[in-house]
Amino acid sequence: MANSNIKSKYLPTVKEIIRLIGGKENLQGAAHCATRLRLVLKDHSLADTKAIGQLDYVKGSFVAGDQLQIIFGAGTVNDVYAVFTEEAGISGMSLGDVKQQSAQKQNAFHRGIKALSDVFVEIIPGLLAAALLMGVTGLLSQEGIFGSQSVVEMYPAIAGFNRFISIMSTGIFTILPLLVVYSATKRFGGNPVLGLVLGAIMLHPDLANAYLVGNGTVEPEVISLFGLKVSLVAFQGGIIIALLMGLVVAKLDQFFSRKVPDIIKLFLAPFLTIVISGFLLFSAIGPFGRLLSDGIISGLMWSVENLGIVGFMLFAGIQQVIVITGLHHVIGAVEAQLIADTGSNFIMPLMSVALMGQGGAVLGYTLALWKNDKAKQIGISAFGSTLFGISEPALFGVNVKYRFPLIMGCIGGAIGGAYVYLTGIKALGFGATAIPGFAIVAAQGSGHLHYVMANVLALAVGAILTIVYFKVKKPNLD
Repeated sequence: MANSNIKSKYLPTVKEIIRLIGGKENLQGAAHCATRLRLVLKDHSLADTKAIGQLDYVKGSFVAGDQLQIIFGAGTVNDVYAVFTEEAGISGMSLGDVKQQSAQKQNAFHRGIKALSDVFVEIIPGLLAAALLMGVTGLLSQEGIFGSQSVVEMYPAIAGFNRFISIMSTGIFTILPLLVVYSATKRFGGNPVLGLVLGAIMLHPDLANAYLVGNGTVEPEVISLFGLKVSLVAFQGGIIIALLMGLVVAKLDQFFSRKVPDIIKLFLAPFLTIVISGFLLFSAIGPFGRLLSDGIISGLMWSVENLGIVGFMLFAGIQQVIVITGLHHVIGAVEAQLIADTGSNFIMPLMSVALMGQGGAVLGYTLALWKNDKAKQIGISAFGSTLFGISEPALFGVNVKYRFPLIMGCIGGAIGGAYVYLTGIKALGFGATAIPGFAIVAAQGSGHLHYVMANVLALAVGAILTIVYFKVKKPNLD
């Protein structure tokens, strides 16, 4: 229950939201994430999203994933949610409950993309922590950042600390397929412990290391399995395979839990799930997943090698448009696979400049409307979030709403993408962009300096073009 001060502050806005969504009777559920109040409505046509976006404390509103999402910003959304649930007379739902409720209204394609997104959202905090730790040890170990010597060489006393950080930074990547199987099994409705078991099988120490097999230093054992020749190779870096196996384990678990008699279900259902999924892993899904992974990486590398600067500009120009659709979470799987196969990630700098292009656009919007208190309040908050890798407030609060800032931001991102191509910026991890992303940039070729320059360039182009558009076109923002 909200305390009296919070309730008196946000109650007028909450009452207006309830009225503008078509009343309490049109509300199916509510939850919140870090910045947004998420509502599932029976009929979205009854909601006036434009009017909701003009309310006090609201930084934007939009419908995505069949949810009405109202942006309040970090911290504020928690208080608004407490007042909203009390005033609407509903019990709070978890974010997962709301996602499940809204997913029932989506088509198969959007449900699939949403499910894939949810798998990676589950483990992103761990990946982000590991990426930042990798960035710290990279800053300490790489030569050329602070001079000809690395920080560890300049100050040998911190070598032990750096070694400790290095071990922690790589820990999650050694078991990443296991975590993905666990998260995917959980997301698709299976017993996540069975996902852990299958993930452990994928990384079993008796299997030949996939990286060593790949570079030709180890010859894998080959066995005959019901007449099939199966190579006993582990699945280090097999992110896409892990995603597929999570789905398989979940569906098999559900099937055997329904079909096996209760008297023997406790041991027979999981036994059959693991045996069959393990057989499919080595005989079909593993080989198919390796081909699929190789195809994705080959396609990316082809675009870099053959489209050159145009490919980089195209990706950086449209990446934030992909964010609007929700498809951007799929890129995390590609980045993970790219790092596993090549040891570096050229996508992260492109994603960062794409984001900063939108940040520049919302900055230009804010500066052009500096005398408008509402625009300034929304703009400053949205721009601040982009500096830390969060673009949704900028996109949905301003850029998509008025369209032309979105276009100017895309142009800024494309120009930044050209700079990334010309300077060869790469990252050592993924999961962080903008300011946090600095920590995971590779130092080779003055990588950190060029990373800053690329992001500043994208931001400046987005901001300048947006301001110029305001001055020349004088758009009506009503």
